[in-house]
Amino acid sequence: MLDFQNRYSVALILQSTPSTMINISTLYAGTSNESDAVRYAKPKDPAAIRPIVVMNLTRRCNLRCIHCYSDSNTQLGPNELTTAEVIAVLKDMAEYGVKFVLFSGGEPLTRPDIFELAATAVRLGLRVTLSTNGTLITANVAKKIADAGFSYVGVSFDGLGAVNDFFRGAPGAFEMAKRGVRHLAEMNVRVGLRLTLTKHTVADLDNVLHFVGEEPIGRACFYHLAYAGRGSHIRPDDLPLQQRRSAIDKLCHAAWFFADNHLEKELLTVDNHSDGPYIYLKLLGANHGRSEKIHEMLERHGGARTSSGVGIGEIDWSGNVHPDQFSMHRTFGNVRNKPFSEIWAHPTDAYHIELRDRLLHLTGRCSACRFKTMCGGGLRSRAEAATGDPWGSDPACILTDDEILAGNPDMERDPIPMKGEGS
Repeated sequence: MLDFQNRYSVALILQSTPSTMINISTLYAGTSNESDAVRYAKPKDPAAIRPIVVMNLTRRCNLRCIHCYSDSNTQLGPNELTTAEVIAVLKDMAEYGVKFVLFSGGEPLTRPDIFELAATAVRLGLRVTLSTNGTLITANVAKKIADAGFSYVGVSFDGLGAVNDFFRGAPGAFEMAKRGVRHLAEMNVRVGLRLTLTKHTVADLDNVLHFVGEEPIGRACFYHLAYAGRGSHIRPDDLPLQQRRSAIDKLCHAAWFFADNHLEKELLTVDNHSDGPYIYLKLLGANHGRSEKIHEMLERHGGARTSSGVGIGEIDWSGNVHPDQFSMHRTFGNVRNKPFSEIWAHPTDAYHIELRDRLLHLTGRCSACRFKTMCGGGLRSRAEAATGDPWGSDPACILTDDEILAGNPDMERDPIPMKGEGS
């Protein structure tokens, strides 16, 4: 691996786009990833940021996952955007300067025009990724995905075998998705795993990480549960603090193992920016010299400060514009009535305006946290679902009261030696 300081002297000068992700491989294991330049070097002025746009192209899905944020089923959503309407939105986004668009659903591969839409987006200069359950990816579909120009495909798993099939609501879903991953790899399409952390899935986390190590999966994204759609119904399955911390510890150790064994596997967590300060405190508690560089990177990243409503936006199947895919109860406008670029660049919704300076509005633990400029207050939709206040405390915060308020984190030294400490 390259020297840490040299890698980031390059990465930090590059222009970038915000993210809801915390890269454990970069922060904890010190590996270098292409997306680091995107994640840790963004402009601080919200008006200068062009969002990653999630387009939920359809509500239809061939599965019925118990934690689906869009509450998808086998039926089309009301008044779904036509091919021509989606293309018009893509043209507007490209002219506005959007660089990244993610096609999601429902299951986006149920849309007959999905490959036409992707190819059009690529011709417009957009980088297009796909979020899919993977079960529909045959060898022929994988070739179409490659030919359309998708730069990355995230395939959802929630455990292995029967555990995954239970979450997906369909026997055999795991094996079909695994075949889909292999078909994509055969077409040289970059592919990743997406998993939501719950009491059920963390019990299988060791096996999942082994699966990542064995399969042609370059990236694994571990999502903290969002209380949206059917995800609201399984809130009791969300992780308590200690289990959540244990899961992050396990991911840190796995990232270190992959790096030490020269396996190009990128591990990230999603939708909980308190993971960043937690990793910083682990390094600080281990007296590792890289901790201050990590602190600098996380402050530059800003966590959720420039996520929902600023650096992340969502357009649903009916054209409604939302802060993110977990906040469909809040609508900023509709692309049938006004271009996305105008809705985003000139916000009129009070909450949309507040999101651009969200640190001023945080309440509870988040408002008092010494890491709020690093974390940015977490996932606002989850805080609102839990407290009724869009500016309340995020219940998924991984930090203790002592850690967010006191100057002494009292972190136990990490049991795995860091580079330069006996390894």
